[in-house]
Amino acid sequence: MKGKVIAITRSKEDSKEFVKLVTKEKGKAISLPTIELVSKGNGIVDEFLNAIKKEDPDYSVFMSSKAVKLLFDTAKKVSKYEKLQLAVANTTVIAVGPKTKSALENEGIRVAHVPEKFSSIGVGEVFTMLNAEGKKVIVPRSGASTPFLAQLLGKIGLKVHEIYLYDVKSHSDLSQWTKFKKLFFAHKIDAIILTSASSVRAFFDIMLSDIDEKTLTKNLKSTKVIAIGPFTADELQKFGVKPIVAKIHTVPGAIETVKATFLR
Repeated sequence: MKGKVIAITRSKEDSKEFVKLVTKEKGKAISLPTIELVSKGNGIVDEFLNAIKKEDPDYSVFMSSKAVKLLFDTAKKVSKYEKLQLAVANTTVIAVGPKTKSALENEGIRVAHVPEKFSSIGVGEVFTMLNAEGKKVIVPRSGASTPFLAQLLGKIGLKVHEIYLYDVKSHSDLSQWTKFKKLFFAHKIDAIILTSASSVRAFFDIMLSDIDEKTLTKNLKSTKVIAIGPFTADELQKFGVKPIVAKIHTVPGAIETVKATFLR
């Protein structure tokens, strides 16, 4: 990766691990803040607490560290932090991956399970092993989420209650994109890591302000496009892009996939 220019669809704050790994390999890292979270407001805490009281779920599933941070930060604002802690702690908590687990532990929440595959499919595998048919689960997440997880858990026999904490939109501050676009149009971006289906949609939304979709898709063929997981890959294929899918659905896993593609 020495001298290679690698971009990722995350802000500088969210891509510290990525920058560290790329720099260690003597590559050049570019962080692209692609999406913004739009909270549904302070009412999300009461909605969550009311759902816990009404549904009395056996499990809670957190699908991102952002959902954890938003929910608990909002609870602090509305003076319901301890109530939220207790409500979550009274369920068996499942985190989709290590970053989400860490975010929960930072809020004093014990995480019972992290799937081997850091994805909806991995969460489904955990519930299958737990023989959780007939149990109830609450899932706080993004309004832009696909119905796949709820449908999967429903097929396993769980009763699923999803709460949408926030929506997603394309990032409004594009100052960090200037360098990327200049290099991209000069065919000097060696790889791009796309980190979610939402980031794919936002990437195209932002890039299509300077170029038409056909030309953008053509230009992408001169760089290695890495999807962090299968849902991200599916979204890219909707735009006519055939990505390489990371075997392990994490930033380190995506970096290893990038390194492997350069050795081919």
